[in-house]
Amino acid sequence: MHVVELSLRLTPMPIAVQRKEQEAALALYREVRQAIESGHPKVLELHCEKDEHKHISLLSSEVVAVQTYEKSAASSGSKRPGFSLDG
Repeated sequence: MHVVELSLRLTPMPIAVQRKEQEAALALYREVRQAIESGHPKVLELHCEKDEHKHISLLSSEVVAVQTYEKSAASSGSKRPGFSLDG
């Protein structure tokens, strides 16, 4: 399972959606990144492939960061994905 995680302005908790395939996660990552780079706010509608009843719409101008990572049972609960000085 691959996770695409978005950090929103003034929101402490990120929004994450899951994709079964890495290419689908990378495509969503690129879509969100292009929306951020465009500088023109637009509504992004996201859904989760793991739980197909989960949908969310958000304004692209509120996204301050997007990342993708692979979620595995071995890494659950240990170190959080992203960039860290801890090594």
